[in-house]
Amino acid sequence: MIYKIVKHIYRFFMNAQRSIQRRYWSWRARLIAGSYTTPPIVSFQSTFTPQTHFGKNTNFNGMSILGSGEVKIGDNFHSGRDCKMITSYHNFDNGTHIPYDRTMIHKNIFIEDNVWLGDNVIVLGGVTIGEGAVIQAGSVVAKNVPKYAIAGGHPATPFKYRDKAHYERLKAAGKFM
Repeated sequence: MIYKIVKHIYRFFMNAQRSIQRRYWSWRARLIAGSYTTPPIVSFQSTFTPQTHFGKNTNFNGMSILGSGEVKIGDNFHSGRDCKMITSYHNFDNGTHIPYDRTMIHKNIFIEDNVWLGDNVIVLGGVTIGEGAVIQAGSVVAKNVPKYAIAGGHPATPFKYRDKAHYERLKAAGKFM
């Protein structure tokens, strides 16, 4: 009996903590981001830049967006935990010092509508992830991913595609998470 009461109290406080945490990180994202169509939902610690732009219904479970490049995220985006988007890197190729100099190279990231990133995905600058794509957990996206692709690996490459007709039926019916 006491175990059930303690378990119930524990669940109550954990749910309250999650709710407060979600409100704080979502508020912080709205404060920092360059723009958003609807307020993002941010469930865990995340960092964004003023060059970050969100579409409608964007959901984050722990995202770090780093660098000075622009990041545009489309509608109905979902990310797993501990994802990163890196838009700037050191100039190692044409720099004045070895292994790199003090200049940085900035590249933009574009993520189209209805994209889902699994846990621990890294997206590098200069990449576009096409509509409806799914990126497998632990992948490094170093080059463009086409529409409807399910991609994974280092670098992420498509290994399967969604059923386009089914995807379009769900999209037309407005069946978004």
